[in-house]
Amino acid sequence: MAGLVMGMVALVTPRTGAESGSPARKGAGGGKEAAQDQTFSASRAAREEKAIQDARRQQLVTKEAALAAKEQELKKLSAKLEAQVKALEESKKRVDESMKVRSTAQKKTQDEKMQKMVKLFKTLRGEQAGQYIDSLHEDLALALLSRLDTKTVAKLAPFINQPRVVRWISENLRGR
Repeated sequence: MAGLVMGMVALVTPRTGAESGSPARKGAGGGKEAAQDQTFSASRAAREEKAIQDARRQQLVTKEAALAAKEQELKKLSAKLEAQVKALEESKKRVDESMKVRSTAQKKTQDEKMQKMVKLFKTLRGEQAGQYIDSLHEDLALALLSRLDTKTVAKLAPFINQPRVVRWISENLRGR
């Protein structure tokens, strides 16, 4: 860069006859001017280099400030997301507990209804109860038979579809 500046200075500086003359003339006075030109060029190059370095430092400072601001923003967003995740987890826990309570209540209600049906089938005549059991869906019929005591099932068995009774016996023997 210093060479470029010196070349530009040499082009801009007009030369007189004495400066551009013979080498003998340049030897005495020309050396001093050349040294001044080099000093001037070197100090100018140093100033330009310093200005470039200052500009780069300023750019780095600006970039660091922008990065710090973005880092702070990311930290805020991260904290916000963590709070939302925590809130969602708490909501999920409440929903799960609610579902568990609801499921328990439904199961209890279903058990109470089944218990009423068991009492009903115990009081019905065998033939009539067998007809009702045969008209039920397979799963319900087997669940009802499982809830009835052995004496009642023995009373109803002759009036129930035989494959259904056999299926009920098989499931009881398997331990379902």
